Amino acid sequence: MSELGALARTAGAEVVGSMVQRLRHPDVATYIGKGRAQELSDTEKLLGFDLVIFDDELSPSQQRNLEKLLKARVIDRTALILDIFAQHARTREGRLQVELAQLEYRLPRLAGRGEDFSRQAGGSRSSGAAGAGGAIGVRGPGETKLEIDRRRIRSRISELHEEIDGVRGQRMVHRRQRASQAIPVVAVVGYTNAGKSTLFNALTESEVVAENKLFATLDPTTRHVVLPGNQEALLTDTVGFIQKLPTKLIAAFRATLEEVIDADLLLEVVDISHENAIEQSETVNDVLQSLDAGGKPRVTALNKIDLLDDPSEVDTSLYPNAVPVSALKKVGLDGLREKIAEVLAATMESVRLIVPYSRSEMVELFHRRGYVEQEVHIPEGTLLVGRIPRALKGYYAQYMQAGSIPS
Repeated sequence: MSELGALARTAGAEVVGSMVQRLRHPDVATYIGKGRAQELSDTEKLLGFDLVIFDDELSPSQQRNLEKLLKARVIDRTALILDIFAQHARTREGRLQVELAQLEYRLPRLAGRGEDFSRQAGGSRSSGAAGAGGAIGVRGPGETKLEIDRRRIRSRISELHEEIDGVRGQRMVHRRQRASQAIPVVAVVGYTNAGKSTLFNALTESEVVAENKLFATLDPTTRHVVLPGNQEALLTDTVGFIQKLPTKLIAAFRATLEEVIDADLLLEVVDISHENAIEQSETVNDVLQSLDAGGKPRVTALNKIDLLDDPSEVDTSLYPNAVPVSALKKVGLDGLREKIAEVLAATMESVRLIVPYSRSEMVELFHRRGYVEQEVHIPEGTLLVGRIPRALKGYYAQYMQAGSIPS
């Protein structure tokens, strides 16, 4: 419920109260039961709120029944998250993906809602929100699109799928170009507001938008980063995950999330100062598993140690390849870079090469694309022992050597 309140405030609502109902099964008609719904209606008369937000997805009939009883707008967690995404989508790709998710969510809710939708233009009503929450849950495609018939909405959904497929094709071309250059890609993942963008900025010296808000980052950004030993990598900042992330949103953002699927390594950012840090990390794992990316090599940045009373007590054993850091204070970043380089190296091919001195550019490339464990200058040339991306193995085939390193 605390997180739902944070989501509501992110969307622009003023939270004036909350209510919890414990039932063995959700009520078919009102989700919370007739008595509890009446109690909520009585509370509305006292507080005068104009929007109620439910933490789970409501059926169209539950939503209609509740709105008739409460005389207030009713939305669910899915609609709230979609609204926040609509506010934060800055690129054409992001807007396309949000519109697709919103239309697919709203399509089954159009039946019998013509009158409801027409009055929504005037404002929206949350356990409680007032004033600033006026447009929450109806932003995005716009009122005219919500009032058109099902056939036209389905037609628009089909158009959006085609446009997003085009985006997916463009992303695939970019990923192939990166792969041909053998530059490893590190995708930054984590629970929303864990500090991903702040860490991304600290590692790449960029200025990606970083706010203390849920889902401040929506559109992925990729930047070049240099790791220890001059090894190069591409760091990609991605959208944050959250509990009960709408499946329609995951489907709509598939083109964006493919950046995670195709990454060589995942850099998970955990807000170690949060009381639910372990549960949030488990949520991230669940989303990654749904994307078939759960088994990828991973480094965990245990972020916000500056907010802890004793950072030395951080338990790193609960997370894979964990490094305590403070992205805001830029503490622990060198150790994080070393860990990223180390784990990336483990994904590469072990090689032993002797590169002629006349091909010094090959040595430089090894440093930039691979991981150097040992470098020795001998009469025949530069002997390199280390690891390189599989894509470069053929490039160095003529320089491959066997045996031990000469002293």
